[in-house]
Amino acid sequence: MAHEVTGVIARGKGAEVEITRVLVPDPGPGEALVRVQACGVCHTDLHYREGGIGDDFPYLLGHEASGLVEAVGPDVTGLEAGDFVILNWRAVCGQCRACARGRPWYCFATHNATQKMTLADGTALSPALGIGAFVEKTLVAAGQCTKVDPRIRPEVAGLLGCGVMAGLGAALNTGQVGRGDSVAVIGCGGVGNAAVLGARLAGARKIIAIDVDGRKLEWAREFGATDVINSRDADPVEGIRELTEGNGADVVIEAVGRPETYTQAFYGRDLAGTVVLVGVPTPEMRLELPLLDVFGRGGSLKSSWYGDCLPSRDFPMLVDLHLQGRLPLDKFVSETIALDQVEAAFAKMERGEVLRSVVVL
Repeated sequence: MAHEVTGVIARGKGAEVEITRVLVPDPGPGEALVRVQACGVCHTDLHYREGGIGDDFPYLLGHEASGLVEAVGPDVTGLEAGDFVILNWRAVCGQCRACARGRPWYCFATHNATQKMTLADGTALSPALGIGAFVEKTLVAAGQCTKVDPRIRPEVAGLLGCGVMAGLGAALNTGQVGRGDSVAVIGCGGVGNAAVLGARLAGARKIIAIDVDGRKLEWAREFGATDVINSRDADPVEGIRELTEGNGADVVIEAVGRPETYTQAFYGRDLAGTVVLVGVPTPEMRLELPLLDVFGRGGSLKSSWYGDCLPSRDFPMLVDLHLQGRLPLDKFVSETIALDQVEAAFAKMERGEVLRSVVVL
């Protein structure tokens, strides 16, 4: 049986999103049907709409979501109707070479639902990041569902499904920020400010937030930044050095995804320091650095995909920290909106007016 529901799709490159009817099949083997309760409006969804990720239109947008399991298919264990879950876009396989080496966060064979959701005329939809959650119900692989404490508000929980987890993980998992470290974060949108929060949680002694938008820098102070640099007015590399006894930061997290800001991150770190790229570049971008500087400065240059998270490990832990009052995830929710306000939310996001708009269903 197919479930007829309302969803938000992108039909073509650059076209405004539209509300339409979507047909969602009952779950088959290894799949789960989830009634979506909340879904954040992430910049990745805008990338899909703009054709920056692929051209497999039409896309069913939305992926940063939480909701209630409505049904599961055959062969699904550990998940049942009524479970409150956060959706993740990297369901690990448990069998590939990364999983076999005990590094499932690098899984090379993550999977999604096998069946397709469609338009009323049968046109197959491409779900954003294998989820497609700007819709009343969505079909995902059961492994994309992570059970968490249902006391957390859905609009807060869903943010761990992508942007906030990416930033927290960039600091905690990829950057391995430790007690007493100095950290600089370049780009203070939702992901960057989550990295600021992650550095604070890890016990960093100095957290330097860098952006061209004064409003975002004020948000960064609320999340734990000890210092801010408006790079519209000052050289961020010099600013980082002035704030770190002339040395540079132990960890620099680049949350913009541009060659210019990555270069700033590279030269803003201390000798043998770490650079973490969590901002998402576009395919045409190229980086040029003197190889001698790469060699001579030592340290590590890392990329952080999904914050190197393991959803089954990280989501429940972070939800518990939030419920204990130790992780203010609610501060990321700038507004709650309806499905028909997604296009307006994209515009607000591009103007830097919000950390996250969250669709509540």
